[in-house]
Amino acid sequence: MPAGSWALARYILVPPPPGGWRNIGRSAPVAEAEGRPVGGEPLAGDAAGEQPRTLWKNRNFSVLLSVQTLSVMGDSFSILAMPLLVFHATGSVVQMGLLTGSAGAASILSGIFAGVLADRVDRRALLIACDVVRALVYGLVPLVWIFSPQVWLLYVVVPIGAALGMVFQVTYVAVVPGLVADGQIMKANSRLYGTHSMASVAGPVLAGLLSAAYGPSTAIAADAASFAVSAVGLCFVRPRPRSATADAPTARAGWKDVLVGARFLWGHPALRALTILLSFLTFLTLGLTDLIIFHLKHDLGQPDSAAGYVLASAAVGSVVAAAFAGLARRSLGFGACWIGSYALCGAAISFIGLSANVATVAVLATVFLFCRGIAGICSMSLRQEVSPDRLLGRVTAAFWTIHAALGPIGAALLTWGAARYGVAVVCMTAGISCLTIALCATLTPIRHPRPELLPAEVGK
Repeated sequence: MPAGSWALARYILVPPPPGGWRNIGRSAPVAEAEGRPVGGEPLAGDAAGEQPRTLWKNRNFSVLLSVQTLSVMGDSFSILAMPLLVFHATGSVVQMGLLTGSAGAASILSGIFAGVLADRVDRRALLIACDVVRALVYGLVPLVWIFSPQVWLLYVVVPIGAALGMVFQVTYVAVVPGLVADGQIMKANSRLYGTHSMASVAGPVLAGLLSAAYGPSTAIAADAASFAVSAVGLCFVRPRPRSATADAPTARAGWKDVLVGARFLWGHPALRALTILLSFLTFLTLGLTDLIIFHLKHDLGQPDSAAGYVLASAAVGSVVAAAFAGLARRSLGFGACWIGSYALCGAAISFIGLSANVATVAVLATVFLFCRGIAGICSMSLRQEVSPDRLLGRVTAAFWTIHAALGPIGAALLTWGAARYGVAVVCMTAGISCLTIALCATLTPIRHPRPELLPAEVGK
């Protein structure tokens, strides 16, 4: 799953960002856009000393929301087009899984230092740099494909995009809270999640049609263009300068600074359990996009456009989740929402490989993404409520890096298993395993309706 796949994985399929075959990179940025002013950073308004009363009047937030929504739509193009490029060139689901795994590994490695970068350097400049480089790197793919398919190039481009995508996502999470007033943080998160989910509905449909008409490489070109537009748009975003109370770079930071986020996660009982269980869930679900596309193309003999329609239909589940996650948590409590969501995810995954038509695959994928969205928003909010402001970048990076660590191995094994034993067997195995993990969660602090009230074992 290339750069954008991690994004989709972050806020849709697996726990992303965002990003994203490109996150296998970016993009989902946003499903994890967590809200707190970071490191003492003053809240940004449209003018010095002013805080817009509504998000719609907040020019900085509106510009960021607009360009990143377009960028997420571009990610949706790559999420579909990258696996199709590999399938058209090799016909191998194993190759698809290896590419997804290589992107995941690159994202994990960059995640080790992404939080430190986000907390130490000019965040806007870092975001722009990530977008510019990714626009250039992804633009190489359609240029080379004009002459001849070169699958080896994808194994270079996708990991680079994934690494930059992780840095972008973590930095994005740290920037967003500083653009809005404290009371607008949850509204900003919901708006970001909802608009990006809607963009992911239109993206796969357009990508499928474009790929069927002109080839998957054309869809990659559209993704590269979206990076360029995002970079230009970010030039017009003006976050407040970070205050003197924010952490400053030190020569002695080193690994102690890198690991501070991980220590905080480990010190909170609910976050510790979430991180561990999500590591296994990522192992089981990161390759799900590849399995769905392979099932549609290989088992059901469907055209590229069918894969686009399925992913777009499934993304509707994320849109609905954005609207109901808050109500669900207030009514049912954190534990019931998170555990129940992943139990239903497991049931949906179990039957995807047995589906004999496109409509059934779409319905099951929609159920999966709806439940995944509910659980993801609840998890995001919990970290917002318990994480210190000054550590936001490092806590976010640590969370994503740790729970994604097993993902590349899982993606490679799942796609290898699909090639050897069939998609039905692999999906049933993965689905039952997800159900088992949900049951295990009932024995952990995750089961509490309000785990944010649990005392941390280690204070930071």
